[in-house]
Amino acid sequence: MTGEWDKFKHLFKRLEVPAKTILLQEGEISRTMFFIEKGCLRTWVNNDGREITTQFFFEGDKVSSIESFRANQPSLYSIESLEPCILQTISQKDFQNVLEHFPEIKEEMQEHLFKRLLNAQKIFYSYLKNNPQKRYEELIKEHPYIIQRIPQHYIASYLGITSVSLSRIRNRR
Repeated sequence: MTGEWDKFKHLFKRLEVPAKTILLQEGEISRTMFFIEKGCLRTWVNNDGREITTQFFFEGDKVSSIESFRANQPSLYSIESLEPCILQTISQKDFQNVLEHFPEIKEEMQEHLFKRLLNAQKIFYSYLKNNPQKRYEELIKEHPYIIQRIPQHYIASYLGITSVSLSRIRNRR
């Protein structure tokens, strides 16, 4: 939490969780926004018992099933810690109150959501246009730290391929 959020520190609760902790289950209504102080989270969907990773989040990121959080709809995905994490959490009620009374925070959140939308569009179009090799190369170029911190099977899931295929792609480089 930095900048404008500092004046709302009293609304946040510190939460430490071990790796592999489900913070939000797909289908539940999101009541918490997570600010990552330390660690890594991922979002994923269940496809007939197979987990498909949709995004990774790191220090400084804000994470919530924003559609669920804002509209009280069941979440389309789960949120899970991949590493031991230190999180700052704010409740849905407190968050809404801050947005209503502080236009600068509302603007910051709109910018944050816009960036997430752009990122989601880039991923979506990359799936349509590029083969797995090209998607992996884009991932390394744009987010090299992911390769160092995220287990290979989650990266493979994120790229829409098997771990074996990812190994082959990595060996070709």
